[in-house]
Amino acid sequence: MIVDDDPDILLSARLLLRQQFDEVTTFQSPDEALTAMARSLPEVILLDANFARGATNAAEGFQWLAEILKRDPDAVVVMITAHGGVQIAVDAMKRGATDFISKPWSNERLLTTVRSAAALRNSRQASNGARRPAVEPVQGEDADTPLLGRSPAIARVLSLIEKAAPTEATVLILGENGTGKELVARELHRRSRRANQVLVPVDLGAISENLFESELFGHVKGAFTDARSDRVGRLQAADGGTLFLDEVGNLPLHLQPKLLTALEQRQVVPVGANEPVPINVRVIAATNMPPERLSDETLFRPDLLFRLNTVEIEIPPLRERREDIGPLVEHFLDHYREKYGMPERELPRDVAAALQAHDWPGNVRALRHAVERAVILADGPAFTLEDFSLSRTGSHVRTRSAPLSGHDLNLDRAERQIVEQALKKHAYNISLAAAELGLSRAALYRRMEKHGL
Repeated sequence: MIVDDDPDILLSARLLLRQQFDEVTTFQSPDEALTAMARSLPEVILLDANFARGATNAAEGFQWLAEILKRDPDAVVVMITAHGGVQIAVDAMKRGATDFISKPWSNERLLTTVRSAAALRNSRQASNGARRPAVEPVQGEDADTPLLGRSPAIARVLSLIEKAAPTEATVLILGENGTGKELVARELHRRSRRANQVLVPVDLGAISENLFESELFGHVKGAFTDARSDRVGRLQAADGGTLFLDEVGNLPLHLQPKLLTALEQRQVVPVGANEPVPINVRVIAATNMPPERLSDETLFRPDLLFRLNTVEIEIPPLRERREDIGPLVEHFLDHYREKYGMPERELPRDVAAALQAHDWPGNVRALRHAVERAVILADGPAFTLEDFSLSRTGSHVRTRSAPLSGHDLNLDRAERQIVEQALKKHAYNISLAAAELGLSRAALYRRMEKHGL
């Protein structure tokens, strides 16, 4: 559930989150959101901090946060902040918010924050009562992305999973965004001896430095103003199960010793507590940081790296294992055809070859979205490149983006290519790409939706 008075914010968040979650509802009025909660309780609520024009102190957001927690004490609320910076975020966490997102947001951060929040709701419920088996970090589309492929690279990944999963060894998963690091973590947990316990993901790149200890280690009642009850930290919530440290490479250097100490001593000290709490967790970590940067001591502590990489699993990007594209395309075609009740269509050889030749900068995630779009929009008896948002000119299946041709004056195609080039140039960072294009984030989202990007 997303609650914000800005329709562009609602549109942007809905377009992004519907890729991962089966149902995304939006409301411009908090009153309407509370009414909807009487019918169905959402897993995660994104709540704006300010609704009145010109307001910047988050007073309204805090008021609605309290109302939501009255209706549902287990509600997981992520505050959306645009003013006040860290202090408002800290206040929101103290008042019961699970996390916060700043405007303008990073797409990856928003996705991982909401996924982690959904899993944390289940984890807290489990820690307060009967444990639920195998709490998964994602219940949306990533769950439909299998570890398919016939390349030697994916065979090695599967072999390492099979060998490492039954052990208690820590595993470090390396790979670009969209390659399936979280999927590998889930598979490691599913095949482990802890499969009937919780899997708790923690996006270390999305946690504010000021809230690091409270989020990971928890706090006790009275530890600070508005700490009205004890709060279980994420490490303690994973007790008995698996702790998935996502984007561990983004953890600031000065906070790394605190994580290292907790993992080495296998205990945490909640903020405001005097006694440590023992934890029994199996650790899986992941990062999109290249290995050479991970080995740079000015960015990442060697002792923490040694603690995390007993087993290292590297997932190559799709462009380096093109033989896996075909099986993935066939799987996604079958999946979305069944999901949307669409007729079977032929996949011509030239189209299949073009899909295999495409670079797929967003990796498996981008491929999945392209196939979903094709299944929904295709008209004829056979798929075309245009159904997958690939041009028959071949300009979108080359290893590098080609410059705009002066011979093709079609405005729609030109716009698509310019938007795609900006996205690739900035590694799909929406804020940077939008700034270069002279667009707002919402306007860029609309163009991405229009062109299937």
